[in-house]
Amino acid sequence: MKKHLVIPLLAALCAVPAAESHAVEFKAKGVWINMLEYGDGGSFVRKDRHGNSVTGWGRWGEDDFEAKTRVRLQLDAVASEALSGSIYFEIGAATWGRAGKGGALGTDGSNITKVKHAYLDWLIPGTDIRTRMGLQRIFLPDYASEASQVFDADVAGISVSVPFNETVGLTAFWARPFNDNWTDDGTGYAPDNYLDNVDIFGLVLPLTFDGLRLTPWAMLGMVGDNAFRAGNDYYGSGYGTGISPAWYALRNDKVGRHATYAYGTAFWAGLTGDITAADPFRLAWSANYGSFDSGVQALNRSGWYASLLAEYKLDWGTPGIYGWYSSGDDGNPRNGSERLPSFDYNNESTSGFSGFGTLGTWTIGRDAVLGYTLAGTWGIGARIRDLSFMDKLSHTIRVNFYNGTNAPRMARYIKGELDVPGRTGFSYGTDFYDLNTNGGIYLTQKDYAAEFGLMSSYQIYDNLRLLVEANYIALWLDQSSKVWGGFHKNGTYTPANSLEDAWNVNVSFIYKF
Repeated sequence: MKKHLVIPLLAALCAVPAAESHAVEFKAKGVWINMLEYGDGGSFVRKDRHGNSVTGWGRWGEDDFEAKTRVRLQLDAVASEALSGSIYFEIGAATWGRAGKGGALGTDGSNITKVKHAYLDWLIPGTDIRTRMGLQRIFLPDYASEASQVFDADVAGISVSVPFNETVGLTAFWARPFNDNWTDDGTGYAPDNYLDNVDIFGLVLPLTFDGLRLTPWAMLGMVGDNAFRAGNDYYGSGYGTGISPAWYALRNDKVGRHATYAYGTAFWAGLTGDITAADPFRLAWSANYGSFDSGVQALNRSGWYASLLAEYKLDWGTPGIYGWYSSGDDGNPRNGSERLPSFDYNNESTSGFSGFGTLGTWTIGRDAVLGYTLAGTWGIGARIRDLSFMDKLSHTIRVNFYNGTNAPRMARYIKGELDVPGRTGFSYGTDFYDLNTNGGIYLTQKDYAAEFGLMSSYQIYDNLRLLVEANYIALWLDQSSKVWGGFHKNGTYTPANSLEDAWNVNVSFIYKF
């Protein structure tokens, strides 16, 4: 019956008088990326604890050499400066030769196209207040690293921007990352979709003065008691990341639905700014604090992060030095995690601090081999960006040093030598060194890493760019029995994995219009 209504409905729409319609201008923009890369994928492992070779198998299951294609296309329907709608499609990334993703013979695949954004932009009549509704990118600012350590996501929600004057503005948002994903597991505890929502509310207050920017912000999160049961905290499944309870903090008597999945609240606040009054000298900083409270101490999180950048712009490039510090776990699983909780971080940002160790590139290369954020670490770094001695060719060079801020004792819990209180016989697994998890590497106070990166960009045409990246990370984990080394348990000895450094080279052809 419904099928027969389609043609009359279309005829009725077409019959609307032309005088009632308004001209809409359609604008298209997008980016094509074809990338070739070679490297070890960041597994850091030659052989696992069982003596099996894992060389050639990357952290995400990559081969040493891979080729990928990704296309993003945005279509804007602009009625006026006050009203427009946008839809943003993404095709790929398709790994060449991989079936099911559009890269195999015939180039047919399922689920290779997705809607990345779909939102409506409009001004409240008679005001300069802009409202964006729908699927969109919402992020928190960071003028130092240029990549939020807390929240940067494609998410469904509403954001409202109010420009009070040239100095003061305000952005408020509500986003709903998760809802209606929980299905009763047969226990009868709750019906489908019951209290499985995650809602976040944020305020960002940009203050712009002559030679100075200051932006304080705050964000509140409300997590339904069935949200984590639906497996929604996918970016938080690693060691102390995300907002769900860390696995090593879960005591056996708290695993039940009534405590582990209790209704939780999260809160974050931050201040970021930069000073350019002494141009060409620039000083930038960022400070973040966050907490997650489930009502059970062992399941909670709270931590902080701060960074500082100083750079000086010259004719041939911009050299700079920077550093950061983030709180780490104190070695007691009973009191939860002391690392900064995060919620879908660095989604679209390009980090000015790291291109391989954390999420640091907007291309489709391998990164985040040390972790999605800098939580649980401190470090210093130096870089030269926009280094250029030839027209259309520029380079960025960086060197970073990392050290963990987590207590070494936590390694003994993670590798299974010590039992988490109430979790007898439980550990993440004896192959922790395989490091093929979303959380990256858990660096303790006795673990170190150094990152070396070179990125070169050549503008072939106005819209076509060749990008070449080469990255190397040297890793030093404490191999003593009191940290990551072999251990005796239940009368057996488990040796440590053999480690190797990580490296990666990629070449990308980027067409942007």
